Parts: sequence; C-alpha cells; structure tokens
Amino acid sequence: MLIKPAPDVRSSEITSKTLYFDRRAFIRAAAGTAAAAAAGVFGSERLLEAEQPAPHRRKLENVRKSPLSTDEKPNTWEQITTYNNYYEFGADKDQPSRFAGALKTDPWTVAVDGECAKKAVYHLEDILNGQTLEDRIYRHRCVEAWSMVIPWVGFPLADFIRQCEPTSKAKFVEFTTLYDPKQMPGVRYPVLDWPYVEGLRMDEALHPLAILAVGLYGEVIPNQDGAPIRLVVPWKYGFKSIKSIVKIRFIEKQPLNTWQKQTPNEYGFYSNVNPTVDHPRWSQASERRIGEFLKRKTIMFNGYGDQVASLYAGMDLKKNY
Repeated sequence: MLIKPAPDVRSSEITSKTLYFDRRAFIRAAAGTAAAAAAGVFGSERLLEAEQPAPHRRKLENVRKSPLSTDEKPNTWEQITTYNNYYEFGADKDQPSRFAGALKTDPWTVAVDGECAKKAVYHLEDILNGQTLEDRIYRHRCVEAWSMVIPWVGFPLADFIRQCEPTSKAKFVEFTTLYDPKQMPGVRYPVLDWPYVEGLRMDEALHPLAILAVGLYGEVIPNQDGAPIRLVVPWKYGFKSIKSIVKIRFIEKQPLNTWQKQTPNEYGFYSNVNPTVDHPRWSQASERRIGEFLKRKTIMFNGYGDQVASLYAGMDLKKNY
C-alpha cells in the first residue's frame, strides 16, 4: 500500500479491474511465448481466466459485533477475495484467487513452542474451543499503493497467548506460515526465503486490536485470504498479518521476519503504517482504496494511533521502521 512513482504503478492499481483483466487477457493471448513460459509455473490454460471471487463457505455462528470496528464502509466480498497478496500462490494479485482453492485446511494444526508452559500441537478446533468470535471491521493497508476495509471474524490473539502460558523470558512471538510445495505453487521458486515468518513484540501481540482471524463477512475465511487461521494487526502494513499459521513460537530475542530478511533497507521489523517514513523507492504519504479512483492521505498507525501510539512512546519511528 505504498505509493509508487508513476512508472512503477501497475495497471491494476490505476485502472478498473474489469478493464485491466480484459486488457491483460488480450495481451496474454497475443504474447504466446510469454504465456508458454508462465505455463510451467501455474498452467497456461488458466492464464486467460478472469479472477473469480471465493465461493461462499459455512456461516460462523454466534458472532458478536466488536466495539473496536471502524465505521468505514467495507470493501465487497469480490474485491477482498480476488485482489490478494499471498506469494505462496503467486506474486500477482489475481493468482491467489485462482490457485489457493485446492489448499487443504481441514484438519489443521498449529504447533506452539518456545518459552511457554503449554507447548503442544493444537488442532484448530481446540484453539477455537471456548473462544468468542467477534466481527471486526478493520482498515487494512498493504505495502503497495492500495488499501481495503475488511470485516474479519476472529478473536483476540491475547486470549490464545494466555492459554499457552508464556514465561517471563518470552519477549516476542514468532509466527510461521505453511510451507507445502505440493499445494502452494509459489514456494517452488525462490521469490522469498520460505517458509514465511513474521513476529511481534509481546506487548503488541497482547494488544486487543491484534486478532487471530478465522472468518470473513461472517463466513469461514477463504483460502486466498489466509485460511484457516491468520493474524490481523491493523495498525501495521499488511505483510505483518501472516496467513495460514502452522507454528507459534515464544522467544526471547527479536525474530527476523521474511521481508526484513529479504530487503532490510526497505522493510523493518515494526512496519507500523507511518506516512512520514518513505520507502526507499516511493512515498508512503498516500494510498488508493480498492474500488475508489482518488488517492487519500495515509494516516499514522493506519488510523489507530489513539489505541496503539503508547506502545512506541520514546521510540524513534524513523529508525525503528
């Protein structure tokens, strides 16, 4: 969700998505050699397909409204489930909606390890047992020139952390995404150092705004949006909200997250939404909401400053970006 200079802005970020995919389909049909090259990665027969929204899934019961929700209008189901960052299924925004459908999410386990009393491999149903699910409408800003407002369904990450009983040595929480080349075509190529890893400081992880999401629009979360369980940290850039979590580790030292390892001069550990800190290659001062044409100013901490600014009191947020 960072603003790029004009030459770097992709057509999909400045043009109607329908027009964009029609145009791209024409180009791909004409450029047979390019399509053939891509076929080795994702299958040539699918390159000409327009992206499809995720099919509706099981409704989640007894979901209560959250007082922490924004009053902004959410993006549509189609927008949220067809325009995704999920590199395990492809680097283009439309590829996750095409290739994540076959991901097997049931059964699902999350291994908990490190500085905690309750080390175990938890089944998803055990994690959800006793949790009160809330409908959380959050602003969601990505590390590109776009943003969305998404109605997640989830529960406070803090509730699960307390269930694991971390020790006094646990200063950070590290999360790891599923790594499965059979199901995830993107990880067959060294786009990133797989598996995907993220982390939070313990006080960030315990903040009531941070949730583990298991649903979207009152339904079980679609695969391309991080099924079956993902992190949502709404005051940070979207890449911090790691998807399809299979491991949570409580550790004493700050973990090295994937994008920080990949490009440390561009992506820091904290990754708080901060319009005063420019990306080395573009400004972060404005963004474009998916479904809108005009840009809007980026708000510090993505608009959650009243709730989270105290976490960073006394820190130099240009140095700790």
